[in-house]
Amino acid sequence: RNWRFQRSSMSKEIHKLWREVRELSLGTNIDRLDSPPSPVQFLRDYVSQSKPCVISNAIAHWPALKLWSDPAYLAGALSNDLVSLHLTPNGCADAVTPIHDNKSTGDLCFASAHVVKVPFPEALEAVRSSTKGKSVAYLQQQNDCFRTEYSTVASDCDGDIAWATEALGCSPEAVNLWIGTDLSVTSFHKDHYENLYAVVSGEKRFLLLPPTDVHRLYVRRYPAANYSYDPV
Repeated sequence: RNWRFQRSSMSKEIHKLWREVRELSLGTNIDRLDSPPSPVQFLRDYVSQSKPCVISNAIAHWPALKLWSDPAYLAGALSNDLVSLHLTPNGCADAVTPIHDNKSTGDLCFASAHVVKVPFPEALEAVRSSTKGKSVAYLQQQNDCFRTEYSTVASDCDGDIAWATEALGCSPEAVNLWIGTDLSVTSFHKDHYENLYAVVSGEKRFLLLPPTDVHRLYVRRYPAANYSYDPV
């Protein structure tokens, strides 16, 4: 009884904190800026408060915005480069997934994608021909993949976001690139970094939750697994 009482009391306090943070700190709207902020404004209004924002016209000068809109350009520029292609049957990599085998009784696992290194043109075609239920391909690889696997086209973008670098007091530790379709979904996760996302083509949708929403995430432990893809 005491344990139940303590848990109930803690739950009430967590919900109270959750409401206060939303009402007094975060608000209900995302700031949209028509141009990049100054380093001081970015640090003061967003980084220090852990508040997200959407910034327009921040990368309009990048050659990538024009060049990458043509798939033939990327296929030609990266024709000799091997890149990491992630494959899943449903577009959900690094996600809690039912175990499909004869021994499973509704058990769940944390399933990661099947990863294979292939020439970029082949990888791009796999992404563009993705079909849910068969094979959904996604080009990505953490740990600074843009400056390693895609270094051939790195000059199409700035090496960093100057005003963000000044605000944060350091250069980017990692620069990553994601290429996919609307079939690819990233599960809820937490990042231990300050992140900036530059959308070169298409769109990317985010659902962001503050740390005070942890009670809504139902964090659990699951056995790890990997998809194994047989193209035959």
